[in-house]
Amino acid sequence: MLCKLCKNPEEHSHNYTIFSREEAVRMKKAKAVTSSESSLKMRPALSPEARENQMISLAMDLAEQQLRDGTASSQLITEFVKRGSTKARIEQEILEEQKELIGAKTQSLQSAQRIEELYKNALDAMRNYSGQGETDDC
Repeated sequence: MLCKLCKNPEEHSHNYTIFSREEAVRMKKAKAVTSSESSLKMRPALSPEARENQMISLAMDLAEQQLRDGTASSQLITEFVKRGSTKARIEQEILEEQKELIGAKTQSLQSAQRIEELYKNALDAMRNYSGQGETDDC
């Protein structure tokens, strides 16, 4: 089939093809994957944490589908409205900052312990070098 821009068949030099409506209608539509089919494709979890993540994923998929279909309960809608609020985002940022702070404190304590051990080793080495020998501090 020629496009409407070309006047005669010799002029038709486009690299694309124009389909008629009938040809487009005859094309087979892609099959939509339902949530029950997608859950069958999931491999079994190898740990309790992985199983929990699978359950959360399935619940989130179901919640999303219910929201899209307009069948979500008021509790579900309220939950996602709360999660999307500015207050919830700020609380999440605070939790992430607290997690980083705890990690930094842990590293600081570990570093202090290593420094203390290095000082002890240095003092012992100086005592041995000066001829005082090993002493029991305990």
